[in-house]
Amino acid sequence: MDFGKLDALLDRILEHDIPGNDCVVCVKGVPVYRRTSGFADRTKTLPLKGNERYQIFSCSKLVTCTAALQLFEKGLFGLDDELWHYLPEFREMTVRTPEGEIRPAQRKITMRHLFTMTAGFSYDLNSKAFRKAYDDTCGACPTRKTISYLPQEPLLFEPGTGWYYSLCHDVLAAAVEVISGVPFNDYVKQNIFDVVGMPQSTFLLPASEFDTLLPLYREEKEYPLTPLSMLVCGNLYRPGPLYASGGAGCVSTLEDFNKLLQALCIGEKLLKRATIDLMRTDQLDDKLREAYGRPGYGYGLGVRCPPATGQGASDFGWGGAAGAYFAIIPERHTTVLYMQHVTNAASVKPLRLEIPKVVLECLN
Repeated sequence: MDFGKLDALLDRILEHDIPGNDCVVCVKGVPVYRRTSGFADRTKTLPLKGNERYQIFSCSKLVTCTAALQLFEKGLFGLDDELWHYLPEFREMTVRTPEGEIRPAQRKITMRHLFTMTAGFSYDLNSKAFRKAYDDTCGACPTRKTISYLPQEPLLFEPGTGWYYSLCHDVLAAAVEVISGVPFNDYVKQNIFDVVGMPQSTFLLPASEFDTLLPLYREEKEYPLTPLSMLVCGNLYRPGPLYASGGAGCVSTLEDFNKLLQALCIGEKLLKRATIDLMRTDQLDDKLREAYGRPGYGYGLGVRCPPATGQGASDFGWGGAAGAYFAIIPERHTTVLYMQHVTNAASVKPLRLEIPKVVLECLN
């Protein structure tokens, strides 16, 4: 196997003022490529060591959807169950019309809508509802309590009629907490992180460990990097120290997260093979696919996936706001995991999308 093309692609990414990146490719659970390049800081004084802790942001969604599907496998809920059966405050929702009118929703949110980003929520963590949750909990924002404020905000559309990247998986985390009877962070630790051996991963990083995180930067126009503070809670999508954001709150390392990918590529350790196949089955119709807007991919239960049309990509996976990106290609028994720690890196996104294709070329 010649990974020269992958080396070249990762070098091109570094040219966009990315201080450093890390990448691993595994075939049948065995690493066949690993490259740790560059630096942990923008001043280029601290070389990456390969064991850094990253905020993986939206790659957290894989953990949350895996946790929820474990409960689905046990028969504790059905995909078309209405959400209010588990979170009663979501029984009567409102919808904001294109004209700005707020009226009662005609359709109920289902568990499937949460997985597939079709519930009608926004991604506004600064909404009146979330600000009230912050005030009422004295800034702590425990997951279940905070999510209970969300129905105060009108939906963007009737559930199931549109696709919008949103707080769906944060709500799913709250549902996991209720259905399992265990706080979300504890559930994923006991049933995912401990099972596959991910000791450096958590959704609730204590303040005493903030200094274990890799420095986070934001790409500005023409690439100059701006340091991003960790705010009070260590995560840009964590409104309070007790809020385990199912959609964006996980901290992990490349080695840790790679173990999760192996478990989902092989199957049976965390989820049955049939459940993983369901996860990577396109759930979108033509109208929803247009709103989704990612050519070559469909959207399954929390992951991009091969489209229902049968013509397109072969991998399933997702990416995070600071650059974490993963792809699982079951038919080739192959996983790819890429890490960086720069948000808003629009210049890098097209290059990141090339990684699975280049890896397949290198393996052929």
